[in-house]
Amino acid sequence: MKRLVSGQWSVVSCASRFCTFALIFLLSFSTIQAQIAVKGETVWTMAGEQPITNGVVLISNGKIEAVGAAAQIKIPNNYRVINAKVVTPGLIDARTVVGLAGYMNQPHDQMALDASSPMQPELRAIDSYNPQEKLVEWVREFGVTTIHTGHQPGALVSGQTMIAKTSGKTADAAAIMPTAMIAVTIGDSANAGGGRAPGTRAKQAAMLRAELIKASEAVRKQNEDKKPEQKPPVELGADMMQRVIRREIPLLVTAHRAQDIMTALRIAKEFNIKIVLDGAAEAFMVIDEIKASGFPVIIHPTMYRAGGEMESLSMTTAAKLKAAGITVALQSGYEGYVPKTRVVLFEAGTAAANGLSMRDALATITIDAAKILGLDARIGSLVRGKDADLAMYDGDPFEYTTHCTGTIINGQVVSETIR
Repeated sequence: MKRLVSGQWSVVSCASRFCTFALIFLLSFSTIQAQIAVKGETVWTMAGEQPITNGVVLISNGKIEAVGAAAQIKIPNNYRVINAKVVTPGLIDARTVVGLAGYMNQPHDQMALDASSPMQPELRAIDSYNPQEKLVEWVREFGVTTIHTGHQPGALVSGQTMIAKTSGKTADAAAIMPTAMIAVTIGDSANAGGGRAPGTRAKQAAMLRAELIKASEAVRKQNEDKKPEQKPPVELGADMMQRVIRREIPLLVTAHRAQDIMTALRIAKEFNIKIVLDGAAEAFMVIDEIKASGFPVIIHPTMYRAGGEMESLSMTTAAKLKAAGITVALQSGYEGYVPKTRVVLFEAGTAAANGLSMRDALATITIDAAKILGLDARIGSLVRGKDADLAMYDGDPFEYTTHCTGTIINGQVVSETIR
């Protein structure tokens, strides 16, 4: 292009600067948090026993600004209004492998279990988590906004778990708790086979105790040696087990048989550590013991197939545990076949048909799940100041013919696909 007089910008230079300024403006505008008013004929806040009829949830800067009856809340003119039949908090899947196990069921997208060793507490879920996995998008479109995902059952200590929102382009952007728990399995599926250890339940317990004893001794020495002359070298696995002894993180213990549940409770008491029971197909056989322990249960998917260690499972177990005063959450769990995951919405709906009330069933995938994960101050209910995570439906969420019509995470509409 023809240049202007000497000392002035060229037409090319001026156009380039204009494009740069425009790009900066657009990028800045795109980071502005949406302001949204979600109106629902029924709004389940999970902060009370009953839902709000004709309610409104105001969202600003990624957080919930206000919740209440439409007659009491004035919607500002600049807010986008979204209408729904039913509004709930964003759903929480309390135990899954989504993001580590992919929908193609091929070696390249199956990262939830490393079979090279029975004891690997150092394996970090965040290093294998793929936020672009199609299964993450799939569950998000059903209203699932938070997942507790990570290494699956199948090894004595298979690795760590993490908690993530089902949005975000990178694992770091998605993660809200990069290290949540350490996954442990007690029972038939934890046996290595082929003459390798562990080969029995007693060997499993002995190996787990041995690691906890070493961790206990290391913590005791650290507490006694106030000014160590030399800092010991970091051992990733040992460091994680020491965090368990210090009660910084719990063990997530998958145990289905009543005898395995009791082993988990016994070891937790011996070492004064925190655990969360996972699966627990025969939990209804030892309700009093679980209740006395004070530990919560992330129960198996309601519609799981009864076989092997889970041959005695019941669709009414969640209701029985809830009636006993035990904190219970539901999960999608791990599936060995395509598409690799269940949807907790359907599992909770089936639990609601098998003894749980509507509210209690919804609690297993919202506020009670958040409590078990230690995040109830941030997610799990529609309360002013909490993350603006919402799910919207065109009818009763637990009815088969109902669709999820939209999902909001951190105040952003992330799905308007009708599922």
